[in-house]
Amino acid sequence: MTESKLKTTSISVSSRASVKVGDSFYTVEYHEERCVPDTEDVDLAVERKLLWDTCNNEVDAQIEDILKLMKK
Repeated sequence: MTESKLKTTSISVSSRASVKVGDSFYTVEYHEERCVPDTEDVDLAVERKLLWDTCNNEVDAQIEDILKLMKK
């Protein structure tokens, strides 16, 4: 397999989820982009996981807010 010669300069993630509350559907989405510093000690796999966790947690929090509001 050929290895890419390109250098990653940023990573971005979009996370989206839908939830049905009663007869209505709500879809929430969160997107975040992070710049990769120009240093040798960056572990992109770790940074990607951290970014995915951040985005998924934000979507989960948005759904929690919707569910709390609908219970009132």
